Amino acid sequence: MKKAAEWLFRAHAARERFAPLPPDLAPRDVAGAYLIQTEYAALRSAALGPVTGYKIALTTPAMRAMVGLNDSIAGDVLEKTILRGNSRVRAADFGRLIVEFEIAVELGEDLPAVGAPYDRQRVAAAVASVMPGIELADDRNADYALIPGNVLTLIADNAWNEGAVLGAPVKDWKHIDLASLQGVATINGAIVGAGHGRDVMGHPLDALAWLANNLAGRGLGLWRGDVVITGSLVTSKFPKAGDLVRFEVDALGAVELQVA
Repeated sequence: MKKAAEWLFRAHAARERFAPLPPDLAPRDVAGAYLIQTEYAALRSAALGPVTGYKIALTTPAMRAMVGLNDSIAGDVLEKTILRGNSRVRAADFGRLIVEFEIAVELGEDLPAVGAPYDRQRVAAAVASVMPGIELADDRNADYALIPGNVLTLIADNAWNEGAVLGAPVKDWKHIDLASLQGVATINGAIVGAGHGRDVMGHPLDALAWLANNLAGRGLGLWRGDVVITGSLVTSKFPKAGDLVRFEVDALGAVELQVA
């Protein structure tokens, strides 16, 4: 697993195009892919800090069918890649920048592996705040035709996560119907997509429960202060230098990303 993680780490450092892991390093199953992901995150943590959050990808049946999986996938988010408030990134720092538009949560209580299985009600009690979020990802100019046969490499490669931009936390959120919230994404003022909280696994907190159970199955937990971006309400977008990306979610407010 460590050699595979080192291969991914070198590929990122060299700005190589996304490619499947070589056969001698490729994981044989989902469990193996997550073990590589963990090793890869450990290598990145020297520069980017520890894992303090998570992403969820492939949250719709159509997306899972497209890549040949019957489940969603999780990725680690490292401390220094979490940006708070309106933020700025450089397109040149990515192979190809992707943004996704999500409802994010921050935990106020632990959800340890020993507490699994989790459901919506249990994880809701652990959520301290909710906010709009923009995921930062990098597909490294991937050929998407390769993904269906190499989704285990996608998992190992941390589901392409490179961080998140978080809006102001809403602490008094429990009166808000998260499923019915509408999020609207714009780039340079033009609407590029819209969706509702229910579009992600039926409810953002169902997505959070899925993540807690996924981690528990790997002997891991969610901890107080962790941030989770629960899945995109809008299809992925590919902003360019000069673009202003904005995501506004009804009662949760808005967050902006300037791409330089």
